[in-house]
Amino acid sequence: MDDATIRRLLDLNRQFYQTFARQFSATRQRLQPGVLRILQTIQADDQVLDLGCGNGEFARELARRNYQGEYTGLDQAAEFLAEAQRKLAGIPNFSFRWADLATPTWDQNLDKRFFDVILSLAVLHHIPGHALRAQILSAVRGLLSPTGYFIHSEWQFLQSERLVRRLQPWEQAGLQNDQVEPGDYLIDWRAGGPGLRYVHFFTEDELTSLAAETGFEVWKTFRSDGEGGRLGVYQIWKRV
Repeated sequence: MDDATIRRLLDLNRQFYQTFARQFSATRQRLQPGVLRILQTIQADDQVLDLGCGNGEFARELARRNYQGEYTGLDQAAEFLAEAQRKLAGIPNFSFRWADLATPTWDQNLDKRFFDVILSLAVLHHIPGHALRAQILSAVRGLLSPTGYFIHSEWQFLQSERLVRRLQPWEQAGLQNDQVEPGDYLIDWRAGGPGLRYVHFFTEDELTSLAAETGFEVWKTFRSDGEGGRLGVYQIWKRV
């Protein structure tokens, strides 16, 4: 994927979250079953970095469970960050800051250098291009403690006939099929007005290969959420 296409897809998603932040956040006021399962793996004193923390609902549930470690949430949507800060106001071990994972310097201003757990829930499938995803994951590996875990989830939208019907031709975004990579899709949004998002569909084989390429091994995999409990694939990776 060339740089111009990557920029176009990044801009498309930024515009979506700027335009529909309030409507999107309204659909994210409770945690999915798979996320609740992930919460059980986090120890009370773990140092946690949450990439794409959204509106802070995950952090708020962590606080409810008497989490005592230091949590840092990153997101590029200002409205999400403001909502997260409101939800966790007055709790000193939770902090939130702006960061764009698509830039090479996204990790340079973190207060801590090593984390026990790094989360990326429903984020990687919005990062266009294999090379950019690998670049981000290599940086993630460098931020993990030697015994730390990278925990991520990916949207399995092709498992739903309803969601498949929402897929749109690339021409809607001013692109052609040969400008994107296998597994790339354009999906619409219908709450509060029409919108478009770039998404990538990950197979388990692709995730296994990506883990090996970036210095990880897949430790655990499970599926959860949505229709039939199959619309999200969750994985826990360890450093090799």
